Amino acid sequence: MAFVVPTRTGRFEIRESHNTARGPRSKTLASFRELTDDVIETARTKATTPPSAEELRRAARRAGAPVAREPAEEAARKLIAELDKGRRIAPPLRRILIDLLQDGHREAPGRADEAGHAVAAWMAATPAERGNALVDLLLLADALPSGGRKGKPLRFPRLDSGTAP
Repeated sequence: MAFVVPTRTGRFEIRESHNTARGPRSKTLASFRELTDDVIETARTKATTPPSAEELRRAARRAGAPVAREPAEEAARKLIAELDKGRRIAPPLRRILIDLLQDGHREAPGRADEAGHAVAAWMAATPAERGNALVDLLLLADALPSGGRKGKPLRFPRLDSGTAP
């Protein structure tokens, strides 16, 4: 069971309790000043029985710890502030944003611009995430069967065949 306690230094700790032969003990899973998604992920990976993110947020609020806003909510607040200042969004991004806000999720069927929505997940991807995806694709390509042409040069059809399509 995970719980949140304040420390003497003004920080908070996410702890997990467990019983031992010498009585109950607790282990610190994460220390924080403000509960963020990164802190939650750290605590969940170290926990024997990972609590849900919402359970950790409730425990932090009960302990009086500051809890960061959800990333989507924070981004929405920033976007609203920028739009209020008169700044504009490029039309393709505007269409994707409107669709996502109306549908409520990425997987909505029947979108007019599927290609535009396919890149939505990659718009904010870090270089490390993009690099990992590239490595995965290269490993996949290496795992594909060669089709019996190992050691043979690739052959392509002639382009000057003289027949019109």
